[in-house]
Amino acid sequence: MACQQSRYHSFSSASRLQPRPSGVTIDESFLTEDKSTQNRKLLQKRRTLELPAAPLSHCQAPVLGGTGKLPTQGAPPAGPGHRFHPGTKAAAHQREKIRALEPLKAKLVTVNEDCNERILAMKAEEKHEISLLKKEKMNLLKIIDKKNEEKISLQSEVTKLRKNLAEEYLHYLSERDARKILIADLNELRYQREDISLAQSPGIWGEDPVKLTLALKMTRQDLTRTQMELNTMKANFGDVVPRRDFEMQEKTNKDLQEQLDTLRASYEEVRKEHEILMQLHMSTLKERDQFFSELQEIQRTSTPRPDWTKCKDVVAGGPERWQMLAEGKNSDQLVDVLLEEIGSGLLREKDFFPGLGYGEAIPAFLRFDGLVENKKPSKKDVVNLLKDAWKERLAEEQKETFPDFFFNFLEHRFGPSDAMAWAYTIFENIKIFHSNEVMSQFYAVLMGKWSENVYVTQKETVAQLLKEMTNADSQNEGLLTMEQFNTVLKSTFPLKTEEQIQELMEAGGWHPSSSNADLLNYRSLFMEDEEGQSEPFVQKLWEQYMDEKDEYLQQLKQELGMELHEEVTLPKLRGALMTIDPSLDKQTVNTYVSQAFQLPESEMPEEGDEKEEGMVEILQTALERLQVIDIRRVGPREPEPAS
Repeated sequence: MACQQSRYHSFSSASRLQPRPSGVTIDESFLTEDKSTQNRKLLQKRRTLELPAAPLSHCQAPVLGGTGKLPTQGAPPAGPGHRFHPGTKAAAHQREKIRALEPLKAKLVTVNEDCNERILAMKAEEKHEISLLKKEKMNLLKIIDKKNEEKISLQSEVTKLRKNLAEEYLHYLSERDARKILIADLNELRYQREDISLAQSPGIWGEDPVKLTLALKMTRQDLTRTQMELNTMKANFGDVVPRRDFEMQEKTNKDLQEQLDTLRASYEEVRKEHEILMQLHMSTLKERDQFFSELQEIQRTSTPRPDWTKCKDVVAGGPERWQMLAEGKNSDQLVDVLLEEIGSGLLREKDFFPGLGYGEAIPAFLRFDGLVENKKPSKKDVVNLLKDAWKERLAEEQKETFPDFFFNFLEHRFGPSDAMAWAYTIFENIKIFHSNEVMSQFYAVLMGKWSENVYVTQKETVAQLLKEMTNADSQNEGLLTMEQFNTVLKSTFPLKTEEQIQELMEAGGWHPSSSNADLLNYRSLFMEDEEGQSEPFVQKLWEQYMDEKDEYLQQLKQELGMELHEEVTLPKLRGALMTIDPSLDKQTVNTYVSQAFQLPESEMPEEGDEKEEGMVEILQTALERLQVIDIRRVGPREPEPAS
């Protein structure tokens, strides 16, 4: 029996640990039974199983029925060939019952555990809700206490005010009664004095007493009425000041109010200036920290600054020529100077150039196969040749492309046999000398980096400025005052900022110590040296033009609000141009758009046409194409209101 109990316990424990299959259904009637009832039934079943005389094995024992006999239901009939084993039969029957009850017990245990877990969860949730309700109760009690304190304070204040009102009212009543008594005493004294004066006057008694009494009565009535009017006037106008004092006080108040308004306005201006200065101070601090970080990074990573004085013994011409070349140049420009000197030296050593062939990527004026002679012209000769080419280009109708014109010009100048040699020679020279204005500009136009209009428009601008200065020179002496110089610059370039005008004046020779009456030789600003180099004034005009073009294209990109790799449609680009520059006319807008989309102006669709939406281009490509042409601002971004 002990062995059976231990086995039953282990089996029930194992079934408790095993998860319940999802397909098992629990009998609802069995779950509704009380646990104690089930335990009692199991105990009764155990009591019905009594052990017989001796166990058959180490874990089995014979079990008797309720009447002390072995159960024979379902057993085979006894006979001579059959032996009946009552203990084995009862144990087997008991084990079958245990097996039948094991799943129910496992289900019961599982249901019990689920119920316990739910009860614990509900208790925890109720405990949490109780704690929240307690906290809310404490907060409400605090609010009630605070409201009660406020109510008590207000009640005490109301009581105090009522008491003060009662005292003031009693004081007012006493003052009113005293005033009435005083007026009555004054009237009585006045009447007595009049009676005495009448009694002492001998001439009065000769008249009619009735008449005198009536006159006295009427006089007293007039006196009473006059006294009442006087008291009314005093009561109504006791606090009134004279008009002259009022006007003086009003004038003083007005002056003080104006002073206060002025001080307030001054304070607002000073406050705004202080805020601006604080912002500038913070931005300056940020810039200082940034510059300091950059300085530290540069000091950590940069190489030592080169000693440019070492070049004076290497460059042809000695220290004098190097000093002339290096004057006013930074390190980057000095590197260009050295590269030009090295390139020019190598160029002079070459006798022939190898032909580049006939590929499509080769410019038309350089398509040749074989060796080409190096004509070895001087820098001055190349500059003069390029100037002559520009003069002839501007004089003709410009029907052919610029590279074709350049080769035809060389054929006309040097003949067909030497044209290719001069084309290679000039091309190699202008490719090396980037610091020379004439060569670098001609190279940019020749290679398609700039349009011809860029060069032509800049030359026209310089010529127009010289014409305006000549018109301002009434004496035709070649001299202008600084004030006239400033006026001409502002009238010629109305869209330039004050800072840009200041830069041009400084490039022209103005300095802070100059006065408006100082004279300036304006013709010297437009002169060129023998190598075509302009004066700093014209160079500054060119730098400002390139900066303005870059700024204009940057504003166009910001207005579009797109990344460089995104596609822009033709209507969107047209609208952005009109937004950043409302003064643009239709013809100029079409010119810019046709350049960006590489379409002839004759094939441009009309504004509002459906074909416009189908025309797209990469934004970076469109901006690079616009960088080639002469694109500039025509008017201010915001049109000025009409006066």
